[in-house]
Amino acid sequence: MLAGLAAASGLLLVIGFLTPFAGVVLVVSIAAGRLAGSHEAATSPLLVGIAAIALVLLGPGAVSLDARLFGRREIVIPRGGTQTKS
Repeated sequence: MLAGLAAASGLLLVIGFLTPFAGVVLVVSIAAGRLAGSHEAATSPLLVGIAAIALVLLGPGAVSLDARLFGRREIVIPRGGTQTKS
């Protein structure tokens, strides 16, 4: 069941749909697999968990389904010049 959950959340991450939710589910399923004593994964669960957390924090990309459905977010950083008061 954990493998199916991890595969489903991985697929959601690949297509960019519900990225924050899928990343959290992936991290939880990896942690549960480690606690259950599953040693089937060829990659380090720590590295996969770090990558999933990074995706949760970064969010979906420009060509993801999330961007198509909910719109892209744009962060505007104001110029950092010095201001003088007159």
